[in-house]
Amino acid sequence: MVRSVAILLFLVVCGQVFAQASMNKREFRGAWIQCVNGQFVGMSTATMQSTLRYQLDELQKDGVNAIIFQVRPECDALYESNIEPWSRFLTGEQGKAPSPYWDPLQWMIDECHKRGMELHAWINPYRAKTKNTNKLANNHIAITHPQSVFSYDGLFILNPGLPENREYICRVADDIVSRYDIDGFHIDDYFYPYPSAGHAIPDDKEFRQYNNGFRDIGDWRRDNVNLFIKQLGETIHKRKPWVKFGVSPFGIYRNKRNAPEIGSESGGLQNYDDLYADVLLWVNNGWIDYCVPQLYWQIGLKVADYETLIHWWNKYCSKRPLYIGEDVERTVKFPDVDNPNINQMAAKYKLHNQLSNVKGTVLWYAKAVVDNTGNYGSVLRNSYWKYPALQPLMPFLDDKAPKKPKAVKPVWTSDGYILFWQKPKAKKWGDEVNKFVVYRFAKGQPVNLNDPSNIVAITYDTYYKLPYSDGNTAYTYVVTSLDRVGNESVAAKKKVKL
Repeated sequence: MVRSVAILLFLVVCGQVFAQASMNKREFRGAWIQCVNGQFVGMSTATMQSTLRYQLDELQKDGVNAIIFQVRPECDALYESNIEPWSRFLTGEQGKAPSPYWDPLQWMIDECHKRGMELHAWINPYRAKTKNTNKLANNHIAITHPQSVFSYDGLFILNPGLPENREYICRVADDIVSRYDIDGFHIDDYFYPYPSAGHAIPDDKEFRQYNNGFRDIGDWRRDNVNLFIKQLGETIHKRKPWVKFGVSPFGIYRNKRNAPEIGSESGGLQNYDDLYADVLLWVNNGWIDYCVPQLYWQIGLKVADYETLIHWWNKYCSKRPLYIGEDVERTVKFPDVDNPNINQMAAKYKLHNQLSNVKGTVLWYAKAVVDNTGNYGSVLRNSYWKYPALQPLMPFLDDKAPKKPKAVKPVWTSDGYILFWQKPKAKKWGDEVNKFVVYRFAKGQPVNLNDPSNIVAITYDTYYKLPYSDGNTAYTYVVTSLDRVGNESVAAKKKVKL
């Protein structure tokens, strides 16, 4: 009886959700895959690949179109690096290469692209050692350049007050961007360390030496981070102008009691005052390409109310695409404030659809979605993210559409009836075609490329296997080109009988 009631409630919720579901053709639908929680430690290469492959398959079914994959949690690497040691979160021992050997970042790029997903490489820029790391490799920066880090509450932090540390992190970033075909480069919310009672940031010496005329140490710390963010964005775009640079800050910029004119009605930790991260300056100056505030709280939480904060970010963070960082477990744990029989997922997604500057969502964290915690994944795949979505446009990177696919033609092969096409030629990076969108329309159905329910594939391939039946039903297939930042070409059409 209890199980029957639960199933009934779930179906009711799905019905409510579907009624509200967005039909946005462009929406960032991301998920964070982190390693710092140790979920991969002790796994063999084959087991980790199998685990990740399963996660990607399930996330693809749930409608996810971008993976944000953690590759540098503590000045280490989940990729082949000549600068920093292999991560203990991969092999269990910092500096130890995986065996059998593989490169997780390259592997993830390949697997994501097979599924039509973007891959954003996620680093923690300043953290050099987590609390539970007890042994560092001989080539770790805290060993080779101990003066570059300071200790804080069990952590090692690359001192943001040292100009050479900005150079070092940007060298690491340039190495990743130059050698890997990533779609985005992502940093999280750790700038200066989160405040810990009884601990002071030991940077008085650097303040005296590098204060640049600042009299207030807080202003100087913010300037250090500002200089770094600007330099990092420039480093990425100088190497590859199409790689999207994103930041995921803590969910509160400033509280109203600290900043009456711009602060939010909240009472928690603040980016500006506590982490020395002036996120709005980065957005308004165009130093970053997208912003993902971590709104991990529930609707109705007094010190950090989700509804209050999403309205705040929608109002003040409009100069760059805004995606919302969602805590899956907390969303399904807390009841809807107006209907305690259901969780808060429907209410939160309703807010997403109502707010004009919210262009997407990033899910914390991927495994919770894959495990279908609170039916979150099922509701995504059956309603909100039932149909595919393209990435939001970024005209500040490039606003010119590429040429359409060439020579679209169905061909019988030993693998079945395949629709083939050719990639158009390009003279510069802004014209280069990166992937394709395939649409299908029934006989007599208007060709409407704005309706995502007509999309049957978003693919990096130059072919699509047609679902042939008896050859008696006519369809129009449309293939369009997407460039590196998501601009879409005009349609190339082909009529077929299936």
